[in-house]
Amino acid sequence: MSGQSTTRTVPGSGGPGSVRAGSRTGQRLSGLAVALGMVLFLGGFVWGAVVYRPYTVPTTSMAPTIGAGHRVLAERVDGGDVRRGDVVVFTDTTWSNAPMVKRVVAVGGDKVSCCQDGRLTVNGKEIDEPYLPEDTVAELAAFPEVTVPKGRLFLLGDERSGSIDSSAHLTDAAGGTVSRGAVQARVDAVVWPMDGMLKTPTGFEQLGALSSPGPLRTVVGAVIAGAVLVLGGAAYGPLAKRAGASRANAGTAGVR
Repeated sequence: MSGQSTTRTVPGSGGPGSVRAGSRTGQRLSGLAVALGMVLFLGGFVWGAVVYRPYTVPTTSMAPTIGAGHRVLAERVDGGDVRRGDVVVFTDTTWSNAPMVKRVVAVGGDKVSCCQDGRLTVNGKEIDEPYLPEDTVAELAAFPEVTVPKGRLFLLGDERSGSIDSSAHLTDAAGGTVSRGAVQARVDAVVWPMDGMLKTPTGFEQLGALSSPGPLRTVVGAVIAGAVLVLGGAAYGPLAKRAGASRANAGTAGVR
């Protein structure tokens, strides 16, 4: 036999001792993914902080939609943009000095009363309210017809039997109504516990257009997409290095 040894190397491996951490194109793409991911991730958080405000609801007046101690995200809106069926955060000092959360059931010019056939009536139309607790018809507090002044709102809690709302303030100077200017935000979702987006109050569609959901889903999507891109881009280098090491080991195994 010849005294010479024959060495085989894997093409492109750079020799037995060489480990490559991916191609230049792969490295550039991974860096681009990390950069884009950071923009989406941080941008999503900034966008959310600008558009939304977190609140903790202290009572059960909005149960079962929102329970006591639940955390909600409410979109900052102008009171002029509020529509029937919206769940809003507002402050009216004749009610309380603290922010309150109630559902808008009538707006300026509406005639609202309760209860006909066990249902809320607005402008002569019975409103289907599937978000109310089960078996609440007998507990609904009746009140005579109220005409809501222009620029004001009539608000009720979803837990009608235990909510201090417009129906409990009918003897006030404003007849239980609240100024649109008192509205600070519109609730989009319950985030703790993670109940998600509020359901669309379809029962009010017969009276006019409903509010469109805020950009919360887009904000969350941007944050998740950003996190995936950052993690994926950051993982490219170690994975490519590991793959290169495997090829180098395979090349070393071919030495005779």
